[in-house]
Amino acid sequence: MADAPLIRFDRVSKIYGKGETEVRALDGVSLAINDGEFVAIMGPSGSGKSTAMNILGCLDTPTAGQYYFRGIDVGTLSRSQRALLRRNYIGFVFQGFNLLKRTTARENLELPLIYRGEAAAARRTQALKALDLVGLSDRANHTSSELSGGQQQRVAIARALVTEPAVIFADEPTGNLDSSRSHEIMKLLEDLNARRKMTIVLVTHEEDIAAYAKRQIRFRDGKIASDTLEQKAAE
Repeated sequence: MADAPLIRFDRVSKIYGKGETEVRALDGVSLAINDGEFVAIMGPSGSGKSTAMNILGCLDTPTAGQYYFRGIDVGTLSRSQRALLRRNYIGFVFQGFNLLKRTTARENLELPLIYRGEAAAARRTQALKALDLVGLSDRANHTSSELSGGQQQRVAIARALVTEPAVIFADEPTGNLDSSRSHEIMKLLEDLNARRKMTIVLVTHEEDIAAYAKRQIRFRDGKIASDTLEQKAAE
């Protein structure tokens, strides 16, 4: 399906518990994100944004509705097939960096390539290329403990890039950074989107961080409260 959006929700719901304890984390959400978009998913705690991100990243599955990735119904995939989808098409950036502390920046980037079965020489080349993209080629042999918070997050972004994914999901990527480093990281993501047409889906609760994205989707009580793409289309 060449004309299909990169990712699409069709009336996706996620329900936890039953009866009086039932919680509808997502309630019939439909949305589509195309290749090359930079989207911020926003909302207060409990709005459903993190649940949506977990399903988009194939870390969770819907209770009802369909999630399509490049036109493929993810719900029809086995657990191992979803793991392959994550490995080959999705890059993740987390608030806590999730780097191996005693391992160099280059070695951190090589890890996902080891899982792919890449040869040592190819791993090194790809890792150094990704570090260069985030401006850290001179820190390739520094361990995480020798890097600042902003540098660690740049390494984490490079690790997400090293497998050349179709989309990067960034979950509160600036949450552990001060204001200056936060904007440094967001300018990097903005540049990756503009120059390399990288599709980026960002979860944040901060307005100034969301402003870097070209499209903002706001969740409230498990539903989409607003979507700037729809607002622009209506104007």
